[in-house]
Parts: sequence; C-alpha cells; structure tokens
Amino acid sequence: MRFRADRDTLLEALVTASRASASRSALSTGIAALQLMLRGDQLEVVGSDPDLVIESRCQVAGDLDGTVLVPSRLVTDIIRAFEPGAVAVSGGDEEVRLSSGRAEFLVRVAAGAEITRLGLPSADGIKLPAATFAEGLRQVVRAALVDDSRAPQLTGVLMQATADGLRLVATDSYRLAFRDFAGLSALEPDSEVLVPAKALAEVQRLVAGAKNEDDEQIVFRHSDLDAVFDLGSARITTRLLRGQFPDVARLVPKSYTSRLAAKREELTTALRRVRLLVRDSKDVTTPVRLSLREGGVELAVLTPESGRAVESVEGDYSGDDVMVAFNPTYLLEGAEAVSSDVLVLEVNDPGKPALVRGEGEDEYRYLLMPVKVS
Repeated sequence: MRFRADRDTLLEALVTASRASASRSALSTGIAALQLMLRGDQLEVVGSDPDLVIESRCQVAGDLDGTVLVPSRLVTDIIRAFEPGAVAVSGGDEEVRLSSGRAEFLVRVAAGAEITRLGLPSADGIKLPAATFAEGLRQVVRAALVDDSRAPQLTGVLMQATADGLRLVATDSYRLAFRDFAGLSALEPDSEVLVPAKALAEVQRLVAGAKNEDDEQIVFRHSDLDAVFDLGSARITTRLLRGQFPDVARLVPKSYTSRLAAKREELTTALRRVRLLVRDSKDVTTPVRLSLREGGVELAVLTPESGRAVESVEGDYSGDDVMVAFNPTYLLEGAEAVSSDVLVLEVNDPGKPALVRGEGEDEYRYLLMPVKVS
C-alpha cells in the first residue's frame, strides 16, 4: 500500500475511526488498531470494538492498493505531530512508513489485532435531517446509563415509532429524557429499536463536526441485530441492544401543581456557580436545594467540608412554596439540553419526579428524580 495525503484530511479520518478502537471494550480485547484500506484514490479507515464499527473515508493520491493494520493511537499521534502539508504513507507485511518533510517513522504493523465487521442491513435506508436528529441526540443521550454492569438495556436509546413520527427515549433510572420528532418516519409503525447510546453519541459528534451541517442527511438502516448510520464520508455500524426497556411513558405525571419559568441562561449559570462546592460531579449525596416561591427560586448547596453557596434567580412562579433537591449535575444537564430561552420546572411533590422543559417546547421533556434531604 502506498499513497500521499494532506495531513489534516488524513488526521480527520484517523481520529474519527479511532473513536471506536479506543473504547473500553476494544482495549479489553487486545490491541487498539485501525485498518487502512486503499482502493485507487480512496482511503478507508476502519476502527472497531466488538459492538461498534466506525468507517471514515477520504480522498488521497493513491499509488499502490492494499490493506494494513496499524496501532491506532501511535499512528494518529504521529500524523498529528507532522507539520501541515503532504504526508507519505507506505505499508508492507511488517511495518508502515510515515513521512513528512524531514521526519520519517517506521511503525510495526498491529500484528494480532482484529477488526470487527458487523452485518450491513439490506433494508432500504431512511433519510433523517442530520442537524435536527443530532440536536435530539444531544438532548437525550445524556440521560442514558453509562455503566452497563447494572442494566445493559439502559445504556441504550430507544428509537420508537409513534402515531406522530419518531420518539427517542433514554433513562438511567434517576432521570428520563424524551424527544419527539413529528412527521419523521424512520421506523415501521408500532416498531422500536434499542441503539447503544455510545454509537448515537458518535453520530451526534460527526454531525457537529460536519462542514456543511445544514445540508447533511443521515441515512439510517437497521435489521433485527444491527443498525447503520451513513453520514457523508463516514459510516457507523452498531449492534442493537437486547432486553426489556422499561415502560417509562407512564412515569410522566398528567399535570403539576407548581410551575417555575425562568431565563435558562441565568438559571444554568447560577447552578454552575453553586455546584462548585460539589467535589464530585456525579455525587448524588450533595444535592442542590431549590426553594421555589413567589418571584423565583433560591439555589443552595451545603457541604460539611467546603461550606455553603446560595444564589437567587428571578422567575415567574405559581403554586405553594416548596423546597425540592436534585443531583446538581443531573439538573444542569437537563437545563442545558433545553433549546428555549425560557426554562420551565414543574413539581408536584418534593418526593416525586419533576419535569424540565423549554417554554412552548413540548417535543423535549426531561424527568428528574429528586434527592431526599433532611
């Protein structure tokens, strides 16, 4: 294999694909490797773990077709360290030569490494508006469970066909995020698929990095086992998750007795400030206490080790005075996901789930369990 490429173009392809090979499950199976496949003037870079494959394609000046496995992190770091400009790459059975300007590296191939190839669904692809779908992923993926040792099915995002279109749902049992897409028919009626959140996070990342995001479309296909997302020069293939996803729609109350409407930016800024006293961002034992009352809300964090932080935020409030406490990071992530300039927090009881949403934005809802405080 032999080709020349622009450093930045090659680096982008390597970094994109290496996000699969750098995952925890890939590292646990052995060497984190990338497969470089040259056909004519097109280079395909493939990274994988047992459940996720990311393929990234770019144009190069090809000289000799071929395929080679390289250590992911080392080769990516070398290309990144080169000066901007042309990079020459040639590979054989035992080593790969990387050169640019006066710098040259000989790197051993990743002997013993394996690249997973998942099946490609034969179904026709459904086109999804990339920017809109990625915004929904930004709002929902954050609520999925990260650690798969407790309940693997909760590490996924449920894509669910509804009467009006498509719904995305994620929960880690402490919070729950819904996003509805009216008129978007990505699935057969009354069907659903459970897609790993880590794969959808990569879809979101690719769309965010696209140079012409507004013009992009995602082509989505799935079978009973796998799902594929095609976006321009990249493809993400993932195994679907198994297991019963909880019936979470029944958890959303029909109405609320207390309602706060405040400027989202002011509330999130105040929340970030008082959260400074919380040493661990995932610490559920140090909550932020929200005292809801006429004129707005007071946020307070109290810790025996660090002290006390209090800040008030103006807002429109209706209902009896109430104090409710939340994990500050979970509350902040829900507030940051809201698109509207005005954030609405609705509460029934300090011990019941509260609802975070944007004013006038019923398509996104974030349900959050409170924290018990003395």
